[in-house]
Amino acid sequence: MKTKLAVFFGGRSVEHDVSIVTGLQAIEHVNLEKYEVIPVYLARNGAWYTGEKLLDVSIFQEFEKHEAEVTQVRLSTVPGEGLLTDKGALAVDVALLCMHGLHGEDGTLQGLLELADIPYTSPSVGGSAAGMDKALMKKVFAGCGFPMMPSIDVTRHAYQMAGEQWLAKMEALGYPLYVKPANLGSSIGISRVENRDALKDAIDLAFAYDRKVVVEKGVADAMEINCSVLGIADDCRASLCEKPLGWKDFLTFEDKYLRGGKGKNAATRQIPAPIEETMTDRIQTLAKQIFTEMDCKGVVRIDFLVDNQTGELYVNEINTIPGSMAFYLWEPCGLSYEALIDELVGIAKCAAEEKKKNSYAYDSAILQKVRSGGAKGIKGSKGTK
Repeated sequence: MKTKLAVFFGGRSVEHDVSIVTGLQAIEHVNLEKYEVIPVYLARNGAWYTGEKLLDVSIFQEFEKHEAEVTQVRLSTVPGEGLLTDKGALAVDVALLCMHGLHGEDGTLQGLLELADIPYTSPSVGGSAAGMDKALMKKVFAGCGFPMMPSIDVTRHAYQMAGEQWLAKMEALGYPLYVKPANLGSSIGISRVENRDALKDAIDLAFAYDRKVVVEKGVADAMEINCSVLGIADDCRASLCEKPLGWKDFLTFEDKYLRGGKGKNAATRQIPAPIEETMTDRIQTLAKQIFTEMDCKGVVRIDFLVDNQTGELYVNEINTIPGSMAFYLWEPCGLSYEALIDELVGIAKCAAEEKKKNSYAYDSAILQKVRSGGAKGIKGSKGTK
């Protein structure tokens, strides 16, 4: 019997379009002898849809004109019910998450799938949330002792209340500085600045996308090196390393997606990266440590910076659902995109089996005590707690 594989893409995120590309690309590489594919598109307005018409990329530019050609669905959080339509239910065995950004990569969709007891291919709620929020991510990395450039994060409200004080703290890090929305990916809203006027403009831009902004000291002469990790928790392995070509200060959204920066275009990346074997080993080892400490599963990509002057290595960020599922880092290792999907499905099922070992019930006398009039002292009241 074929595995019913629901492929999720789209979403209420500025990375909506990138997610569509990742989702349709993944569907193209699914082994149809093993899987029954159920495309699930999350529209910009939050509605969910399924149907074969979703396999046609041309409908998404004016999706409202094609809504009648697809079926609206919703996810039941009752285990076993799957996706619900007006005509009945669609069973789902595994969810392949091709979501990028908020409302999909950040733990929200993962939480729904946990409630529904549907195995899914990305890191769990905690790892996804920490991986999405750059401010929280850096605090986790710092707690683990991973090497990073110094940074400051600030909320929109705090900056509005004491902007000059925050600017002084940021400038104390030393220029150049990178200003980033805390919860965005694909380089949207990111700026590199070298003076206060540019810093203020960059902060305003970042706050247009998020209520929290991260400002970090840049490496003056840096080389970006990326590495993917595949597995579950400490049972994982690292891919070859890549060097994105054309990278100078940072890769913009246009660099990544509008100039062939994703997928198989070899002109945009060098694999393996032109670095010493010792540096490759350091990056792969650190990548696996990050994957384990973040309690990840599935496939992730971790981005690093190497200081060309000193040789120092810094972790930049983790992408818990990388574009194109980072398949281009695994193909040179002998793992095809089709085989990568097979592994992701297997990992999702393994995590679901592990979850079944947990007990979610505990016999107590609390309700009997309430029934008999002994509500005082129950959690939240003074007394026995």
